[in-house]
Amino acid sequence: MRVLVTGAGGFIGSHLSERLVGEGHSVIAVDCLTDYYDVAQKRSNLHALGELPRCVISHADLRTCDLDALLDGIDVVFHQSGQPGVRASWDSGFTSYVQGNILVTQRLLEAMRNRPIERFIFASSSSVYGNALADLTSENDLPRPQSPYGVTKLAAEHLCGVYARTWGVPTVSLRYFTVYGPRQRPDMAMHRLIEAALSGGTFPLYGDGHQVRDFTYVADVVEANLLAAVRSVPAGSVINIAGGSATTVLEVVDIIAELVGRRVELERHLPQPGDVARTGGSTERAATLLGWEPRVPLRDGLERQLAWHRERSAARESV
Repeated sequence: MRVLVTGAGGFIGSHLSERLVGEGHSVIAVDCLTDYYDVAQKRSNLHALGELPRCVISHADLRTCDLDALLDGIDVVFHQSGQPGVRASWDSGFTSYVQGNILVTQRLLEAMRNRPIERFIFASSSSVYGNALADLTSENDLPRPQSPYGVTKLAAEHLCGVYARTWGVPTVSLRYFTVYGPRQRPDMAMHRLIEAALSGGTFPLYGDGHQVRDFTYVADVVEANLLAAVRSVPAGSVINIAGGSATTVLEVVDIIAELVGRRVELERHLPQPGDVARTGGSTERAATLLGWEPRVPLRDGLERQLAWHRERSAARESV
């Protein structure tokens, strides 16, 4: 296939682009390098992708660029880009979330409605659910976002549904649950926790630490995307992609401390607006429609992410 990956310089997008090239596909890797976090990490990811065969890097800004030219000859779009983060989505920050998560998605869908596209895969989020009312939320549960970020992701999902029902655009929305692994964004909790453990610093803990998260390893998320591109899935489908490893934050702190061999000092803070007490996703629909199930246990995934942090630190010290 000839595919377009948006947000290709980011955490999930870079892994997905790498896997697609490895599977023999031609990839247009798009990332305009927004500065929500240090762009050096994105540049590093894009540099590595640019060294691969059949991978072309584009710095097009999806808010303003000529999408007809960008989509020319594309079979599948993996829409991974967006404005991430719950806490920054309040107040004046909301504008960038509307632009990055809603308007960009609508522009892409509009550009595709008269094209013979095989699949449009949208990276949604478990944040659309808000506080889980059960241990495992299903796609039939009523979404009740707890943050403006979650609202924008849900709005983009609805756009995918509208364009599927009205224009036949073959969309699939994948609701990711707390993705972790190598190249994770530096603002994400697992990244900060591992860095604190390795450096002997403190980890900022918001709330009492008994919040439950359904952690999903990045390679499992990539596999779900590849399956969503080729399986026969009804247009407009919404599918949970959850790791099946619902664990409290304090339990993760203990695992990292054990793996590093050092106690992690905690800096306790009050819960932040938009934080939720529990996430957990049923993957029955993913199994039925995609033949997908999570394969990487939490501890194995944490060991892999820890190894990446250590390798990155060693590389910096050798410069």
